[in-house]
Amino acid sequence: MATMIHQSISKAELQCHSRCLLPHGPSYIWYKNGQKVRAETSSSFLVNLYSADSFSCALKGHEDFPSPSQCVEGQNCNRVIHTDRSICAFKGSSVDISCMYSSYESIIDGFWFSPERSHQWQNPSQPEDLREDSQYAGRVQILETERGHSTLRIPDLRDSDSAQYLFKFKTPSFEWGSDLPGTTLTVTDPDLKVKVQVNSYELSKLQCYTSCRLPHGSSYIWYANGLKMANKPFSSCSVYYGFASSYSCAVRGHEDFPSLPVCVRDQTCNRVIYTERSICAPKGSSVDISCTYNSYKVYVNSKFWFRPERSHQGQNPSQPEDLSEDSQYAGRVQILKTERGHSTLRISDLGDSDSAQYRFKFKISSFEWGSDLPGTSLTVTALQVQVITSTVHQSYTYAELKCHSGCSPAGVSYVWFKNNDKIIKEDRPLYKDQFYPGDIISCALKGHENYSSPLLYALNIPVVSVSPSDEIMGGSSVTLTCSSDANPAANYTWYKNDGNQKRHPLTKERKLVFNSIQVSDSGEYNCTAENELGKRTSEMISVDVKYGTKPPSVSASPSAEIEEGSSVTLTCSSDANPAANYTWYKENQTLFQGAEGSYHVTSISSEESGIYYCKSRNQYGEINSTSLFVDVLYAPKLPSVSVSPSAEIEEGSSVTLTCSSDANPAANYTWYKEDEDSPKASGQIFNITDFRAEHSGSYSCGAQNKLGRSNSTFHLSVGTGACTSRAAGITTAVVLAVILLSIFLLTRKKKAAKPSSEPGEPPDNSKQSPQEELLYGNVQFSKNQADPLSSNIEDSVVYTEVQFNSAAPRSQMSATEDSTALYSTLNKTRTQ
Repeated sequence: MATMIHQSISKAELQCHSRCLLPHGPSYIWYKNGQKVRAETSSSFLVNLYSADSFSCALKGHEDFPSPSQCVEGQNCNRVIHTDRSICAFKGSSVDISCMYSSYESIIDGFWFSPERSHQWQNPSQPEDLREDSQYAGRVQILETERGHSTLRIPDLRDSDSAQYLFKFKTPSFEWGSDLPGTTLTVTDPDLKVKVQVNSYELSKLQCYTSCRLPHGSSYIWYANGLKMANKPFSSCSVYYGFASSYSCAVRGHEDFPSLPVCVRDQTCNRVIYTERSICAPKGSSVDISCTYNSYKVYVNSKFWFRPERSHQGQNPSQPEDLSEDSQYAGRVQILKTERGHSTLRISDLGDSDSAQYRFKFKISSFEWGSDLPGTSLTVTALQVQVITSTVHQSYTYAELKCHSGCSPAGVSYVWFKNNDKIIKEDRPLYKDQFYPGDIISCALKGHENYSSPLLYALNIPVVSVSPSDEIMGGSSVTLTCSSDANPAANYTWYKNDGNQKRHPLTKERKLVFNSIQVSDSGEYNCTAENELGKRTSEMISVDVKYGTKPPSVSASPSAEIEEGSSVTLTCSSDANPAANYTWYKENQTLFQGAEGSYHVTSISSEESGIYYCKSRNQYGEINSTSLFVDVLYAPKLPSVSVSPSAEIEEGSSVTLTCSSDANPAANYTWYKEDEDSPKASGQIFNITDFRAEHSGSYSCGAQNKLGRSNSTFHLSVGTGACTSRAAGITTAVVLAVILLSIFLLTRKKKAAKPSSEPGEPPDNSKQSPQEELLYGNVQFSKNQADPLSSNIEDSVVYTEVQFNSAAPRSQMSATEDSTALYSTLNKTRTQ
């Protein structure tokens, strides 16, 4: 078929024609850009003149032979032209299927597909790349030799590769259609023939040929009278012109498919021709293997069937032996002689071991037919229960089954078994019924029940297992296996439960393998098993990946500033499986151990400031956290004041007062003098360069930060030693008071121990020690009024005067108070 174009300004008329005489009143099919135009059936077609379109036509009923696609205008339209309409290739060989293509726009995708595989596509109307098809995956190649040329290469051809192959491309706004036929591939056994050409009275030329395309660079094998000829690798061969010999050829690699032997002259040469190249028979049945043979001489001395694989059973491995004498076939073979020149080998009660090649051999007085030329190959197959149709219900599957063999004989009756019980009413190869999980079905040929098919199982709920079965460590290799007793074999799919109703499959293999399992792989998994009889889902299996503790993180709450007296919680957390135990440390001192990572301080003190860290530990390891510094903030403690010089203060000397207070954050200092409103100075040190009498008096030092304030008050005067802060003054006064009281009590005790004088007798002063002194002690504690400087300032005032002089006699002291006696006054003030 061809397409003719007649153009006008905006239209083009297409005419479909052929040089052959077409049937009367033919109907046509038109294609536009590879897609069938449904409405047009006439030989002419009027279309819009658009340079991107191409058109093709075919005769209805002969759609496999359309015309090549033709552009309406120019040569850059969208089109695909397949190089060959059909290709024939041998099984096991390789084939190249090519096409040329062009596009009006830039092509973004191009691929080959086969319409016969549409049942494997997600959408039967959307072709899919052949390279992603399981039947072709890893076996096909796409060769782009040049722009606009594509070649599909399929190696290792199989019978199932016999199909039609098409090329498809896509642009951003266009997709080449899928209706226009492509290239049809037929995969077959070699169908070789030998052509004899007599060149002279003595020599003949033999030519080996076939109607199917041979693989490139094929090598040949030649046989003469059933024996292989040496050094004959080419398709042609020259032999002597004789009456008795016959010749055959084969393609190397396909020796089981030689040509039939041909006589060089006449038809009475020596030869054996097998009726069939191959035979398939069910297990337990009988088979007849036949051949015709001819001898140049009338009388044949011997003839028999043999099997090359059994040559080791004979006395001479190079000499074939009669099969009827082989112990494996004893009582099971017969040689049938229907007529002269015909022989039939009958083998009964076929078993798997009978699958082999069988050859015939004859001998005459001066000739023996060779043993190299292949004979008939027998394949013994078992019956199979095949699922034709099925409908899956919740609890059962309704299915139509077929008892099938690759070589089921005609005119035989069948026997069906369900759960080992014979189904009496069924003797056909088809059987319909409801099948429940665990049901077992099989079939056999009637009279050969001992050779029933393998059992067909309705799917059971699959069982899942994990290896290793003990604890799973991160980084190790883990395999999940899904198993279901099923025939036909089940197809498996693995899923992970991630909480979504629509789950995506992880793999469609029976085993889900993690070469190096990660923490993120922990979770629940299950699998489905599916075959023609239904689909079942397994129980969930839990995968718990164990791992050592990760570096812990530490935090403090509150995370802002921590004030003394507040509640503080230190938290340590670490990712670990099994969960970690925690230990808290402060500068290497253990504080707390437990499964909870929190260390709680109800009322934190300034002494608890410092560096903390924690350790997380499980059975697979331990690790320390980074350090956490806890900085406790607190108001200033009671300040201490020191005076320099510490001896007596002389008028006109320089005096340095220093105030110190423990505080966080550090305190700011302010100096005040009693009865003065304005501060005297700020800072930790207060200098008086020329000390005068007017500088004498009470002073206070105030320490303050954002959390509070604390004061110390002290007294300075000319001619006195240095006075310290309240804490030092109190300590000195108390110690002095204790000493004075001790002396006083001791003296009184001694006095009480002496005998009293007689009445009227004066005391014996001559016996009193001159070092003995009379002591008076006065200790007074009083509360002062609040400091006028600030109501929240804590003050202390210490006055101390101590003089030591020799004591006067008691008689003198009774009248007046002696100025040389010891007076001690200690005043301790407290803030209101």
